[in-house]
Amino acid sequence: MLKEFREFALRGNMVDLAIGIIIGTAFTGLVNSIVQDLFMPAVGVITGGVDFTNKFIPLSAKVTATGLDAARAQGPVIAYGRFLTLSINFLIVAFILFLIVKVMNRLKQLEDKKPPEVAKEPRDQKLLEEIRDILAENSGKTTRV
Repeated sequence: MLKEFREFALRGNMVDLAIGIIIGTAFTGLVNSIVQDLFMPAVGVITGGVDFTNKFIPLSAKVTATGLDAARAQGPVIAYGRFLTLSINFLIVAFILFLIVKVMNRLKQLEDKKPPEVAKEPRDQKLLEEIRDILAENSGKTTRV
């Protein structure tokens, strides 16, 4: 049973999947940093520094708090600000991923446009062919190897 588990765990697809998940997690951190550290401050400047995460609509007269967490403790609320913030984050992440894929596709197109490298014949093979051709000329025959 241990042998079967080891074969299962070390199968090529499992290792590839594990590598993909690890890289995906690191990439997620990178994209989140780009969004939170570079783009969201610009959105904050555009919106006048309004923090949407605490915007809500109370569904009960008992809700008198001004912060979302305290309001949720008092009663039901519609937290539209959090939804709005996550929607903006999603759009920024999607746009960044679009740009990354676009750059990668452009680089791939440039690589595909490069002329293929012509395989160089080994020198000894070229010399043997020259010798063959000289011998064929001297003997009057055309022999092919």
